[in-house]
Amino acid sequence: MTRANTPQDMRNLLTDNPGLYEARFPDPDRLAGRWTEDCLQRHSAGPRVLDMGCGTGRDAAHLHSAGRTVTGADLSETMLAHARTHHRGPGYVRADLHDFDLGQGVFDAVVCLDSALLYCHTNDQLDGFLASCRHALTPGGLLVAEMRNGAYFLGRTDLLDTPRVNAFTWQGTAYRSTTTLTVDRTAQLLRRRRVWSADDGSEPVEQRSAWRLLFPQELRHLLSEHGFEVLELHDGPGPRTEPPWHEGLLPGETADADRLHVVARLTAPATP
Repeated sequence: MTRANTPQDMRNLLTDNPGLYEARFPDPDRLAGRWTEDCLQRHSAGPRVLDMGCGTGRDAAHLHSAGRTVTGADLSETMLAHARTHHRGPGYVRADLHDFDLGQGVFDAVVCLDSALLYCHTNDQLDGFLASCRHALTPGGLLVAEMRNGAYFLGRTDLLDTPRVNAFTWQGTAYRSTTTLTVDRTAQLLRRRRVWSADDGSEPVEQRSAWRLLFPQELRHLLSEHGFEVLELHDGPGPRTEPPWHEGLLPGETADADRLHVVARLTAPATP
């Protein structure tokens, strides 16, 4: 397996190998991008979009193909290089989710998909992200986010503690990942341990990561404190729900399942 020249605790096999990431999480119909574009259209968002945590650039490129002026931002230079080569159209920049400044009032929408927002593990990091969004957005701009739902794990253990195996082939090599999720209640984190193996003779790779567990009312409060009005907050349908979203479906009214979707409008922009 190819590994970036980074410390062991910073390695992530998927983000170090964007092609492998897209093979493990295929989205040939650009479902996430289509769902996002539907949200933007329903709430009459302007054309300038920031995809924060853009990863390989698939969703940013779809929004670009829909006629929007898109900037994709990510912390991984490897992901950005892949995006510039394979998903052309948007401009791609390196930026930190926790604290970024790409200009004041220069975007009509900030998009944050696939639980990227939940890499804000602490309250300070969440405040940094939302303050950065507030700075970046024009008055009335939108924040569109899709993530795991912390409320789902209140009393439920069906996704926890039991290893789950996924196997697939990429570039002639058979890969196998074994993933275990656990809840760290003190830190309010969903911790993930994933062990990768391949049939190419390489040693197994273990990676650990975590997401902040945010609850719907907690998220409402955080958004309100940063000058946002929540327009939608629901558990589906969305691009990663079962059954998944498709054109014509409207937002639900509950927030009980394992995904959470939010659309919020900036009503109190940052002062110069």
